[in-house]
Amino acid sequence: MTRKPAGITRSPSERKTPVPTKDRPVHLPAPGEGKRGEQGYLGYLLRQAHAAVRLKMERTLADLGVTSPQFAVLTMLNAYPGLSGADVARLTFLTPQTVGVIIRNLERDGAIVMTPHPVHGRIQQWTLTPRGVTLLKACRERVIELEKRLASGLDAKAETSIRRWLANVATELQEN
Repeated sequence: MTRKPAGITRSPSERKTPVPTKDRPVHLPAPGEGKRGEQGYLGYLLRQAHAAVRLKMERTLADLGVTSPQFAVLTMLNAYPGLSGADVARLTFLTPQTVGVIIRNLERDGAIVMTPHPVHGRIQQWTLTPRGVTLLKACRERVIELEKRLASGLDAKAETSIRRWLANVATELQEN
């Protein structure tokens, strides 16, 4: 096993910040503070932003009975009708098992329907039903408002740059 480079670990006497005690509890920084702000790692900040967006989306769609992952599945099936469950899993960054549960629930609720693949009989293809299209439309209206909130304060050029950067991050870090 390799050793950590010098300076990675420090003894208690070398710490810059005081050790929490019962008289001095740990101060957890709020979003935007310390390492949760501009001083933070980009990967952490992306994850923090994703978590905030997902929570807000969950709350926004809750009364429609739709979760954020279900919205992602409906969106991909609308954009690319006839996808298999495995394809949906890859596009939505969900596990095949999670997508299987989502698909069963959406099918039970009448939002999607399965059709057998014309060549490969074991592959199931999924498409939105009219009820699924209506449900997705209601979800989209709310998500578009959230997207507008995300982009508030950005001009068109800045928004385009951020979209390009995010897409590039995904492209460049994709493992083949």
